[in-house]
Amino acid sequence: MNEQTPEWTTGPQARIAGRIAELVERAQAADGVAPISEQAVLSLTATDGHEGTSHLPVERDGELVAYANLVAAHGDHPAMAEAVVDPRARGRGIGATLVAAALSAGGPGTRIWAHGNLAPARAVAGRLGLSVVRELWQMRRPLAGDAATAELPPLLVPADLILRTYAGPADDAEILRVNNAAFDWHPEQGGWSGREIQARRSASWFDPKGLFIAVDRSEPGRILGFHWTKVHEPGEHGPDAVGEVYVVAVDPAVQGRGLGAILTLAGLHYLRDRGLPEVLLYTEADNAAAVRTYTRLGFATAHIDAAYATP
Repeated sequence: MNEQTPEWTTGPQARIAGRIAELVERAQAADGVAPISEQAVLSLTATDGHEGTSHLPVERDGELVAYANLVAAHGDHPAMAEAVVDPRARGRGIGATLVAAALSAGGPGTRIWAHGNLAPARAVAGRLGLSVVRELWQMRRPLAGDAATAELPPLLVPADLILRTYAGPADDAEILRVNNAAFDWHPEQGGWSGREIQARRSASWFDPKGLFIAVDRSEPGRILGFHWTKVHEPGEHGPDAVGEVYVVAVDPAVQGRGLGAILTLAGLHYLRDRGLPEVLLYTEADNAAAVRTYTRLGFATAHIDAAYATP
């Protein structure tokens, strides 16, 4: 890709993390969608908790023009890659070469994300003979305005439940238990440790009042489910600040009590009361139960992230 063949590296990328962040910002401004995930961004500066993650920065004439992130296959989950090319360096074949390098390094079955599944990504996939094997939907709904869709159903909490907010690190062990049980099938959200909680708790956006927890009155020490909300600053997902249904997790042992809808509504009311005009969330396209719940709450698909792989 340039005079010096780029090499995959592991561990913190402190030397170039700032330059990669600037590259990501330029791509997001040009495309209207973040080119790599929060998890990939966090892995650039993490000192632990991202074992199996490799980085491939690409420079030309001293300028960083592209970057790829690769998470190695683990358990039943295939390797996952993400890539971004500077808008000023596109049209030169860098993207196709970078994607091919990631697929080769990841081994058979490796998948590469196309956030927003934009036309350039589809073109690269076509040249490389890749097919969509997974879709992640971003769904949105208004929280303000005169439209009927902006109205929220009332929050009704059954008498046998207590709905509270995050009490501090003492809740972390139960949050992790519920998260990992609910997402044991999920390649990114499953398998969290305390490091993932700590990293997000240390983020500038973290608000303990926006992390809702449901417990049974008869057993208040055991968390049944939680809804972790997030607020994005203006410019991240549009000109205004936007709320997010960041994580909704329910202990599989108590499915069927309507906890997902109750927790989601609690977060939506909270985000609306903060004056946010809109809220977004991400869900797997084939998670029929989640899609059904969110559709009933007024969400509609806004855009699609697609994971490609060699057929």
